[in-house]
Amino acid sequence: MEISMTPYLSSRRFGDGDKHHFFGYYNKSTWDRGDRRVLALQVPMMDARLHPGLEAEVGYFDTVDSDAFHVVDTTCAWNWQMGAQLQWLDGISDSKIIYNVRTNDADAVYPGFGSRIRDIHSGAVSDLPLPIYVVAPNGKFALSVDYRRLYITHETIGYSEHGGPFTLDACPAGDGIRVMDLDTGAHRILVSYDALKQYHHRASMDKAIHWVSHIEINPGSSRILFLHRWTERVEDETCFLHRLITINPDGSDMRLLECSDHPLPQLADDFDPDAVGTFDYEKSEYQISHPLWCDDERIIVWGPNDGSIHYHLYQDRDAGEVAVVGEGMLTENGHMSFSPTNKQWLLSDTYPDSGTNERILFLFNIVDNRKIDLGSFYADPDLKKENRCDLHPRWNRKGTKVCIDSVHENQRQMYEIDVSTIVAS
Repeated sequence: MEISMTPYLSSRRFGDGDKHHFFGYYNKSTWDRGDRRVLALQVPMMDARLHPGLEAEVGYFDTVDSDAFHVVDTTCAWNWQMGAQLQWLDGISDSKIIYNVRTNDADAVYPGFGSRIRDIHSGAVSDLPLPIYVVAPNGKFALSVDYRRLYITHETIGYSEHGGPFTLDACPAGDGIRVMDLDTGAHRILVSYDALKQYHHRASMDKAIHWVSHIEINPGSSRILFLHRWTERVEDETCFLHRLITINPDGSDMRLLECSDHPLPQLADDFDPDAVGTFDYEKSEYQISHPLWCDDERIIVWGPNDGSIHYHLYQDRDAGEVAVVGEGMLTENGHMSFSPTNKQWLLSDTYPDSGTNERILFLFNIVDNRKIDLGSFYADPDLKKENRCDLHPRWNRKGTKVCIDSVHENQRQMYEIDVSTIVAS
């Protein structure tokens, strides 16, 4: 299956195709600060049902050395959507990375899971007691959640474990989002699930299991956003309810920016969750998803506001101020992020078309409302929810190139697309 690209753009694939490569999510750059090294996970197969012993190699492509792939470690703490949360520790140095690993510590807060900091030059390693979800840009702290809980509530972004999945409390006061100091490993609860349930309580929360996802830290490391989600039927994502919330790193000044609580006829006893299509959830009119900081004050998100669903730009300091982005043009959910160097450019994608199985990668200029399709990429419809391959587009540090994961060549590989001529216009 061939790629359909805008004719004047140049693109290339990382890797020789002997093994498969991917990075995962859209919320961080694969490139180091110098735009030379590109992080990736290397695996021997395009897709597989994940299990606790399945190993991925952690490494990077060196674009100055003919894209040679350098393996620095292995990990069994990963999934197809988010990888191992592999990322550069920009706030510390240009050679340190962090990623999730499995451990032998059965007494850990989240038994069997932790994270590792590695210097790719010296090989020095520092192990931490919690798995990470996202790292503050200043490199001082990370946020953590229980990936075992995610495996139950939202399997696509969770980690399986031996003997599991296990029964977990629906809304514990002793767990939630945790903050971990990257120097010492000391950690504390930022906000508990029980506290979230009490905050602007809704009746639909009473019988539900609760979790958080899409946790992001603003560029100044001073503010955190996350999605609080709850449901009575974890096997059907269209039954998920959502809230967009922000909070300070010390747990103060929590703000509710959006809530999509709504009636759920799917909870009827005779409803068949197996009748729900793979991407129906992503196209729900009630879903709040893929929030990301534009800067220290503004948040881009796909979700409903004032009765209609769009790409919306929220002002964190003024919870009442919400603007529609790309009205009439950006009409589908996607993985969006602003250029690191020019905030008028928004990068995003679509989910597969139900007829063609094609996904569109595009740029959108929020100043002159100009949408530019970069390419169309085929997605194998036989890939299931847990092992699908979203494009998850990511910027390089200069804002001139884009990296995606794709399976359009019947391999799971990473591709670089040069957009410098577009963003310069």
